[in-house]
Amino acid sequence: MRRVVFNQKGGVGKSTITSNLAAISAHQGLRTLVLDLDPQGNSTRYLMGDSADQLEVTLADYFEETLKFSFDARGVGDYLYETPFEHLHIMPSSPKLDELHGKLESRYKIYKLRDGLDQLAAHYDRIYIDTPPALNFYTRSALIAAQRCLIPFDCDDFSRRALYSLMENVQEIRADHNPGLEVEGIVVNQFQPRASLPQKVVAELIAEGLPVLQPYLSASVKIKESHELARPMIHLDPRHKLTLEFVALHDRLEQA
Repeated sequence: MRRVVFNQKGGVGKSTITSNLAAISAHQGLRTLVLDLDPQGNSTRYLMGDSADQLEVTLADYFEETLKFSFDARGVGDYLYETPFEHLHIMPSSPKLDELHGKLESRYKIYKLRDGLDQLAAHYDRIYIDTPPALNFYTRSALIAAQRCLIPFDCDDFSRRALYSLMENVQEIRADHNPGLEVEGIVVNQFQPRASLPQKVVAELIAEGLPVLQPYLSASVKIKESHELARPMIHLDPRHKLTLEFVALHDRLEQA
């Protein structure tokens, strides 16, 4: 199963959700891979810690390889790294992804990510793809390569307004490039149950028939500690409320 975590708005928790769901999959014994397509590299830093600075090859190198022909080209497996967590691997990000964007788009390399992941299909049970906060070459590549799409939502009016165009963009990719792509659901992030606005906004999404997933992910300062220590919640504090919410969300997705 390949899942892309996508939202065109920044700061909604894409990397946090990607990394924590992937860490839970791996913790449950599933062979799991994270692809970090965001040039900011937040998932890479989250899962690799300080060793992220010493990685020799990245997704940028993989994409750069697609721009040239070579008899001794690396295989896609050469861009993978083990994380400190059992069963969890990563294809890391790099700021160089920004530099390559225009070349890749002009050369129409939009299917290369899907082709690479097809080669890895037998080696991983779950693949999670983190994306930049924009509808660009990398997010389109991810949506074409994925089977399921998760949409993080952070309970404000700006996010709600952006949600409708985002859903339309996903459906356009589905119609033109990837008929097997499904919107698996909207992940409500940083939810504050005692605040009236989050409750109101989420209730309106549900009333409109949008696929809002439960449980909602609570706002918690613990996630900042998790980022700082480069330890997903399942490894930092397995009994924490937010960890249990992540596990419940993961298990619901697995049962769908």
